[in-house]
Amino acid sequence: MAVEQNVLEDTLKDVQLIDATLRANRELTVVLNSPVIKSDKKDAIIEAVFTTHLTKLTRAFIKLLTLKGREANLGEMATAFMEQYRTLKNISQVRLVTAASVSTEFLESIRAKVAAALPGQQIEMTTEVKPELIGGFQLEMGDKLVDASIRRDLNDIKKQFLENLYVPKI
Repeated sequence: MAVEQNVLEDTLKDVQLIDATLRANRELTVVLNSPVIKSDKKDAIIEAVFTTHLTKLTRAFIKLLTLKGREANLGEMATAFMEQYRTLKNISQVRLVTAASVSTEFLESIRAKVAAALPGQQIEMTTEVKPELIGGFQLEMGDKLVDASIRRDLNDIKKQFLENLYVPKI
């Protein structure tokens, strides 16, 4: 409906707000998941939290969810909407995990290489620092993982020593 009514970008902002709010407020998530609290109370709570920030279409959708008793699935629906949006707009999510923080030049070179591997796609890159990688990086693109970390190299060497490939089997 957001595409039909030409409010896709506004709806995306609404869904991102809902997703961020649910992630930040565990209490709100608990309330929405509670079978003890009646749906009209949940609707009033949602209305109080989001009423001034959401478009008419998003508010109507949330009202329908609470009416049908599906408000507990609001977080999953927000995630699914954002995935559908990325698919519609040809946006690929890429996650770069490094052992230490990296320069913007390095990030741009990785972005350029990923863009060359995924022609026609826009790249949305997130970064994370995990010192336990020791060095190198891990790059996640959809269902693919490129693991160029020192930790993986050390684990491979450890596995080779445990298998002891150089001693003939008796």
